[in-house]
Amino acid sequence: QVRLVESGGGLVQAGGSLRLSCAASGGTFSRFSMGWFRQAPGKEREFVAAISWSDGSTHYADSVKGRFTISRDNAKNTVYLQMNSLKPEDTAAYYCAATRSYAILVAGIGYDYWGQGTQVTVSS
Repeated sequence: QVRLVESGGGLVQAGGSLRLSCAASGGTFSRFSMGWFRQAPGKEREFVAAISWSDGSTHYADSVKGRFTISRDNAKNTVYLQMNSLKPEDTAAYYCAATRSYAILVAGIGYDYWGQGTQVTVSS
């Protein structure tokens, strides 16, 4: 059973930065593609970013492209989401997820494991 634990959320002013971390345990981290999703109150969960285990390729939602960067450290079993130039509309609970697929998946249904989430609040 893979366990995912997010950290790094908090309150930040618009234009600021945060780095989210997601620590994995219980599986072969290097063979999981990882994704970040977010859900704001009253809204559907949405894809943010993902990174493949096979070649390290990445993919981003248009709304965060150029501002967010996903990366992974297989030695630390951790995936990161560096968030810069934050906007109030980035306010949401952020979740990391893991899939055995080598492909980058943007649909949450494709992921096998989920973390509990970390709250990001961006004030204007």
